[in-house]
Amino acid sequence: MDRIKITGGAPLHGVIPISGAKNAALPLMIASLLSEDVLTLTNVPRLADVALLARILGNHGLDVTIAGKRPGELELTGQTVRLDARSIVDTTAPYELVSRMRASFWVLGPLLARMGHARVSLPGGCAIGTRPVDFLLMAMERLGAKIEIENGYAVAEAKNGLKGAEIDFPKVTVGGTHVALMAATLAEGTTVIHNAAREPEIVDVADCLIKMGAKIKGAGTSTIEITGVSRLQGAHHRVISDRIEAGTYAMCVAMAGGDVMLEGAQPELFENALDVLREAGAEIAATNEGIRVRRNGHGIDPVAVTTEPFPGFPTDLQAQLMGLMTKAKGKSRITETIFENRFMHVQELARLGAHIHLDGQTAIVEGVSTLKGAPVMATDLRASVSLVIAGLAAQGDTVVNRIYHLDRGFENLERKLAACGAQIERISGEG
Repeated sequence: MDRIKITGGAPLHGVIPISGAKNAALPLMIASLLSEDVLTLTNVPRLADVALLARILGNHGLDVTIAGKRPGELELTGQTVRLDARSIVDTTAPYELVSRMRASFWVLGPLLARMGHARVSLPGGCAIGTRPVDFLLMAMERLGAKIEIENGYAVAEAKNGLKGAEIDFPKVTVGGTHVALMAATLAEGTTVIHNAAREPEIVDVADCLIKMGAKIKGAGTSTIEITGVSRLQGAHHRVISDRIEAGTYAMCVAMAGGDVMLEGAQPELFENALDVLREAGAEIAATNEGIRVRRNGHGIDPVAVTTEPFPGFPTDLQAQLMGLMTKAKGKSRITETIFENRFMHVQELARLGAHIHLDGQTAIVEGVSTLKGAPVMATDLRASVSLVIAGLAAQGDTVVNRIYHLDRGFENLERKLAACGAQIERISGEG
């Protein structure tokens, strides 16, 4: 397994291009199942999860082609992915593929809507607590599907097609909203989703579906109305920039000090996180190119944050913020309300000298003046990058093991940071 070695203490100066959003690219790729025509996505990040989903969709019969670089394209420019779902030859998504990435379970909705049946393995994915698919299955049943759980698979049938319905989610669910939105585009009649997720990635998927001919109102609000159509056509769509990646690099700059332009970042996608960074002492300025982040070395101020569905502070930036707060001047309180079991990075941060006390869903982080490099182990995608952030400011060398987690969600992380002066390198070989 590859590892990443960081020698702390170097401030960051330069430009970091922000990739397309993984959390939009994956459902957009799945949405291609809804049409017999070609869906072309640009600004798709080069990530392990994207490659894996391409394999999963190929298993259903899709032709997935990734275009080569074009003249003048930068090395870190997103890729173009062409998805042709003209003939779906298999409506089973097997355990050995779905267990490796939970979002692949979402194929259930489009397969049901277009083919009338689907057999999809219950998901695996990151080890950050249970991820019940009950809400998602409930939404499909509201649309008229009959679902049985057999030998670890959800077996769903809608022999006469899906029918529009009222779907009221008892809790905000991004996955449930994505799947209900996609399935309802081909359902007969009108569907209204109540308590829908409002994340920018939901809006991006809805915008793409509208280009494909779907009739959708209210995406980005808690009530989405979809009037079903008989078929969807192909489209060209550019994936929005990754707000989680942008927030992560902003925290890297806040930790290491320096002055960096996050090129292509869209501040409106993560205002809450940017406000928290300002509170911590970073200077944040939106420009025509993206977001400029500066910190002059006067220290990091403590913050109190609770993770919430959008537009609140994102759970996907919680670990990174904790990494930053390990060197704050005082006590910070970080409360996780979205996922249980999402504090697994605490023990690894402690190996670098962090002082963190857990009290139920809240982590109390007492900032220290000095972190010291050590070998640490990544436990999930966001936890792994919190260790990188801490390592940027730790004395000596930090070696992050199991970085395949990082490769699932961050494109060329070590190269982007190294280009701005970080002492960071990937070490190939056994971990």
